[in-house]
Amino acid sequence: MPETICLLPGDGIGPEVTAAAVEVLEAAARRHRLALAFQTQLIGGAALRAAGEPLPAATRQAALAARAVLLGAVGAPEFDGEPPARKPETGLLGLRRALGCFANLRPMYRLPGAGNSPLREEIVAGANFVVVRELTGGLYFGEPRGFAGDAAFNTMRYSEGEVERLGRVAFALARQRRRRLTSVDKANVLETSQLWRRVMTRLGQEYPDVELRHMYVDTCAMQLILRPCDFDVIATGNLFGDILSDEAGALAGSLGMLPSASLGGRVDLYEPVHGSAPDIAGQGRANPVGAMLSAALLLRHSLQQEQAAAEVEAAVRGALEAGPRTRDLGGEATTSEFTAAVVRRLS
Repeated sequence: MPETICLLPGDGIGPEVTAAAVEVLEAAARRHRLALAFQTQLIGGAALRAAGEPLPAATRQAALAARAVLLGAVGAPEFDGEPPARKPETGLLGLRRALGCFANLRPMYRLPGAGNSPLREEIVAGANFVVVRELTGGLYFGEPRGFAGDAAFNTMRYSEGEVERLGRVAFALARQRRRRLTSVDKANVLETSQLWRRVMTRLGQEYPDVELRHMYVDTCAMQLILRPCDFDVIATGNLFGDILSDEAGALAGSLGMLPSASLGGRVDLYEPVHGSAPDIAGQGRANPVGAMLSAALLLRHSLQQEQAAAEVEAAVRGALEAGPRTRDLGGEATTSEFTAAVVRRLS
């Protein structure tokens, strides 16, 4: 039986980069004789226009029934002034909650040919780390939240269990890499961060082969720019992880270079880190690397196809080294031209 992948192209450049990732998956499947089936559903602004809600029941059901979910991007400016129930991003948060994926892996490694980092190459060359972001708790999901007269409020909340399960993923990943883990918090100000640091310190005693260091989030933001090669695995909460992993886009050369994998729930979710970029949608200018590398993570984590995943990553690296490159990387290639260059390397 074929493995079913639920495709959620979403908004803006989402459909373009998702189509590119599917081409890569199909090429890898032919190469390794994998049987894949794709089912496309609506989410975000596209779902709001068609069904009046950002996460229709059909989308939720298809995602829960799939082997994995591959998402493009969510976000449409026309809904910026709408209440939360009619915001595209609410659909993404609802999907994450439905799938139960609590650990978001966001790898950043400096690829040859990336080119456009504002940092000097001698600072960023060789940078290779993973942000492990807690995905289902913290400020984005805490209750109560809302408006009260002329004020608004949100709640940041974490339990020991939520921190521990995320921490175990991060420690296990560090064991597979260079055995260095940086736990990022704001324990000098926030009680949730004091809990976070206490749990991570306790967990560290179970992983004596992993070097654990604690770092405040503002210090981490600075050190990512000053000494990015010092980092291996970064474990942090939902809000901090969102911000730090976007900062990592500058190190990679473009936010379009970064993939992600959301793991630990009923079905795993894969998506590029970038947003919907409506200003370039439909122009063939989107960088599909993040989506392609997300497809590689899907092959690795959901389908247990390590060789296929490594070949996709090698094909992307080879295409970047030889060209063509999209405009955000200093080139003139279209999305389809770069995709064709990667697919040729997998044929």
